[in-house]
Formats: sequence, C-alpha cells, structure tokens
Amino acid sequence: MNPDTFLENCSVSDEVWNLHPDYVAVLMVVEGIQGGASDERSEALLLEAEASAAELLAAMPIEEVPEVQQWREKFLSFGVKPRVAKSSFEALLKRCATGMPRVDLLTDAYNAISVINVVPIGGEDLAHYFGAARLVVADGSESFDTRENGETVNASPEAGEIVWRDDHGVTCRRWNWRQCVRTHLNENTSTALFIFDGVGAGAHERVTAASTQLAETFSSWWPEVRISSRELSVN
Repeated sequence: MNPDTFLENCSVSDEVWNLHPDYVAVLMVVEGIQGGASDERSEALLLEAEASAAELLAAMPIEEVPEVQQWREKFLSFGVKPRVAKSSFEALLKRCATGMPRVDLLTDAYNAISVINVVPIGGEDLAHYFGAARLVVADGSESFDTRENGETVNASPEAGEIVWRDDHGVTCRRWNWRQCVRTHLNENTSTALFIFDGVGAGAHERVTAASTQLAETFSSWWPEVRISSRELSVN
C-alpha cells in the first residue's frame, strides 16, 4: 500500500465535521519500524510520561484538565458518560500514578507521547488495513472485533457513535476509546498508521507537537524510517 495514496484517501465525513468543526487530526504512516518487546528506549519515554502526568495532576484534579473536559464533552455528544468510557489519553493519565502499562515497544512509545502531549493517539498495523481510514458516524451495523474473556467477538458500535473504520469494519470505537483486534501492532509490524486526535482550543498545536515528537523518536531509533503525514481539519 502506497502511504501517500493511502493518506490522500483518508477522510472525515461531512456529518462529523458538521457536528464537530473544532476537530483536527494528523494521520502519520511510518515505514521501516520494527515491532518488538518493550526495552530501555520505551521505558525512558514511559518514565517521562509518568513524571509529566504527576506534575499535571499535582496542579489540578483530572476532571479539571482542559483536554479531559473537552473529550468528555465529545463523548457525551454521542451519549457516552465518563463512567462508561473515556478517551484513550484520559485512561492512560489515570494509570500514571500506579504506572503506565508496559505493552510493547511501539505501543509504549505512542502511549507515552500521548500522555506527554495530552492527545489521544492510536497506532495500528497498516498491513491489516483494507482501504482508507475514515472517521464517520456509525449506523450500528458495522462490525468491530474485540477480545472478551480471551476470545475474539464482535461488538458493533451504537448508532450515532463516532468511529474510525476501513472497508472491513470499525478499527476504533468511540473515536479513540478502543481499537480492534485485526489492526493491533505486533512484533512483526514494519509499517504503522498513527492517528492523533485534537479537539477544542489549541488542537492544531497539540496534534502537531505529538506527531512531531513521535516522528523524531522513531527517526532516532531507526534512522532509515520513511514518514508520511497528513492533517485533516475543516479549514
């Protein structure tokens, strides 16, 4: 799959733009990376993220963090309360006090940079994508493969829910809450798609800072990587 062609075909639906004109996304394809186990490189980033979160939450409770408030409002707009589901970065932020999860090299990297920049980030194996990534309002019929009790099951989104999808189904439910099994990063990943979500005041600056940091991180780890990116906004 040609990264530039893939990114050119990615989109946000007019329905989403009409509902959320303050939304900004950066989509970034990174070729030439190597998935694998967590190591000292990802550990250093996670420690930096945990320290950043500790400083932030010492200044204010999590529910008063502006970016948390912004995403809670977005989730409420399609009927999801904070006790039911949270944006991916809020879920990570809450775990920082006891330690962020150590998952694998690539996931650790984008999770850490998500917390540092208070921006939801998703990372997926592009080899398992079918067609372009699209942010749409679900009609409820779409498929979504997830794990429950160790088994892969379908958990279709609710009608009206905002989701990322490709030609085969939903790749991420509730905007950035949970990713599907099919496109998970793994030890064999060599080309990945990263999605940086921003809403509200300062969205462009946050997604730009986060995508730049992740690009610089991967370039320092693998000097031969090839990085392509595209910003999606209403303007």
